[in-house]
Amino acid sequence: MIASVALRLAGEHDTPALEDLIPLSARALQAATYTAAQIEGALGTVFAVDRQLIADGTYFVAERHGAIVGCGGWSRRKTLFGGDRGDVPRDDALLDPQIDAARIRAFFVHPAWARQGIGRMLMSACERAAIAAGFGRLELVATLAGEPLYAAFAFRVLERYEITLVTGQVLPAVRMAKTLVRD
Repeated sequence: MIASVALRLAGEHDTPALEDLIPLSARALQAATYTAAQIEGALGTVFAVDRQLIADGTYFVAERHGAIVGCGGWSRRKTLFGGDRGDVPRDDALLDPQIDAARIRAFFVHPAWARQGIGRMLMSACERAAIAAGFGRLELVATLAGEPLYAAFAFRVLERYEITLVTGQVLPAVRMAKTLVRD
């Protein structure tokens, strides 16, 4: 674990801090791969809090001295990406660990903490939790900026496509998957 950074499960009381962190992270860390219009169009729908993850106990926050510096989770539900508000398609039906892949969801890191291991810490926790829940595979929808992190965790590209945003902009995305290795 990174010195002075601790992981814990998110609670509903964390929602305001997450609603502050997500736009900060997206605007700073997605700027090299998306236009300002694409980022703004994705905020609140694609780049947003999903309270279902928090309620399910599958969403982690990384804290340093009581401040949230990163967040990310996994899900046992069919929805692949996006927040719980807006027009992003959702399917909250439960997945079957014997046949379905768990979902990796909503990773965001404070720009001051980018590329310091927070994403890796969150991903490792998600993988361990998904394995403990009986899943043998993971699937996700990555941003172009997030793709290298997931590739470093042995995710492979399934398809590249575009998400149409409420503004009419499109957001290039990458659907990725991996098989989990049980210890």
